[in-house]
Amino acid sequence: MACSSILFGNPTSTLPRSLFNLHIIPSSSSSSCTATASSVSLPLFAALPPRPSLLSSSLSSQRWRRASGIARAEEKAKSSSPPPPMSAKDRGEYEELLGDVYGKCDPICSTDEVSSQECEASQPKTDLLKALTIFATTLAGAAAINHSWVAANQDLAMALVFAIGYAGIVFEESLAFNKSGVGLLMAVCLWVIRSIGAPSTEIAASELNHALAEVSEIVFFLLGAMTIVEIVDAHQGFKLITDNITTRSPRILLWVVGFVTFFMSSVLDNLTSTIVMISLLRKLTLPPEYRKFLGAVVVIAANAGGAWTPIGDVTTTMLWINGQISTLQTMQDLFIPCVISLAVPLALMSLTSEVNETSEKHCNYLASEQIPPRGKLVFAVGTGALLFVPVFKAITGLPPYMGMLLGLGVLWILTDAIHFGDSGRQKLKVPQALSQIDTQGVLFFLGILLSVSSLEAAGVLRELANYLDSHIANPELIASAIGVVSAIIDNVPLVAATMGMYNLTSFPQDSEFWQLIAFCAGTGGSMLIIGSAAGVAFMGLEKVDFFWYLRKASGFAFVGYTAGIMTYLATRNLHLSLPPSLAELPFLSGP
Repeated sequence: MACSSILFGNPTSTLPRSLFNLHIIPSSSSSSCTATASSVSLPLFAALPPRPSLLSSSLSSQRWRRASGIARAEEKAKSSSPPPPMSAKDRGEYEELLGDVYGKCDPICSTDEVSSQECEASQPKTDLLKALTIFATTLAGAAAINHSWVAANQDLAMALVFAIGYAGIVFEESLAFNKSGVGLLMAVCLWVIRSIGAPSTEIAASELNHALAEVSEIVFFLLGAMTIVEIVDAHQGFKLITDNITTRSPRILLWVVGFVTFFMSSVLDNLTSTIVMISLLRKLTLPPEYRKFLGAVVVIAANAGGAWTPIGDVTTTMLWINGQISTLQTMQDLFIPCVISLAVPLALMSLTSEVNETSEKHCNYLASEQIPPRGKLVFAVGTGALLFVPVFKAITGLPPYMGMLLGLGVLWILTDAIHFGDSGRQKLKVPQALSQIDTQGVLFFLGILLSVSSLEAAGVLRELANYLDSHIANPELIASAIGVVSAIIDNVPLVAATMGMYNLTSFPQDSEFWQLIAFCAGTGGSMLIIGSAAGVAFMGLEKVDFFWYLRKASGFAFVGYTAGIMTYLATRNLHLSLPPSLAELPFLSGP
């Protein structure tokens, strides 16, 4: 079967689900991707949503035009009459759109030898990289079989396997290897090497059980949080926030989007906040360049907002669960630096031509969809469940993941009661939400954390810490450097490695080092678009390339990052923080 046309449905703001629904209409009159694209080009554009400048505020009219476009596309696919010629402009727009959807020719579209060769020629040349990676992995596996060599060179063997595995994660797209699978494979290989090099297998198994107990707390916490967020999002709960943003001033909109994202990210994770706010920007009839500019603001704000609360970012959550930082002290000490790391870039960005040359008449809003039944109630309970986690830990002393599972259980029972007996609302219940969460991401965290724990058990991280202490005696400089590196390398393994290198004996809870690690690892990823989950999501949603972000936003993010560090050091020396009256609140006085 050959490809014929691709028709887009309504963009949505759903977190783990795709933002578009694709409908493939089969055609038997074409044998290649290129020929089929030409034969249905005009019906395709008729079915696409209109350009922002032509968008109407009536949602019903949009649906009517879209339905008409689908009908015309079906009739055109069945017709054998030759299609009208397509202009160069329309052809370029279509090819760009097709490349965004597929990224390469679909093998299903190729039914003959000629079209198959064309598709193969357009695919990235990754065979050599794959072959080198597989060869290196085979060598590492062969070395692992040699027990005597591994036992004598355990540290070197583990370092090589970790380097190979991490290279596979970094070059995930080039190699077409999923990073979750690479992370899990790397974790198992490292623990196999550790079992060979350990004094006995029983010792290695005991170390693994201890590491798994710590890692599982983070995994359960993430699963609970992601499910709660997915349920709230399925009920359109976040629209209660985004629908109240009605300003039409480009400069005010810049600040409003930035600080709404900032505070939203302090409760949700930065990835969720980014997708919700990008979905808001899609509801505006903005010039394309200014909309992308606001998207860069969302990335900087999401990373800054997630760094000052224990549940706002994965790395901050890791430090909080393992006892390196506490709830109240972290919020007091990091709030002002995080605000500065956002306010400084916003002040500079408000002076740019993208803001000054955008007219208020371009900032118009489209009609929004209706919130499902009891959406406000689910939003209130879901948000309350997330905010209650630190309170639960302070009251009971139990690990944070128990509080998250408590909130998930309450929300589960509530949604079952609300939607009881209505088969059409199955998508609003927890079982459907569990199928929509980013399970691959959770498994990636599992693989990375188990890999780092094996290096910690073998003493490799302690040796690295001793080396850094002897060559870089300034802890603040080490933390700042980790933030810069997190713009290139994922911050989760960096923070996990840091936690393995230094313990609470070296740096006590809430010391400058741990708080700077939380701040730098969270905000440092904003300096490059690939440095955080928020940046990667923005890149995929708005089709922004690496160099655009480097030109338009990296400089502002770096200035904000530097200003935030300087503000933190100044406030610590001057003993400035949030009002101390907050410490009198009983639910915030605990760790």
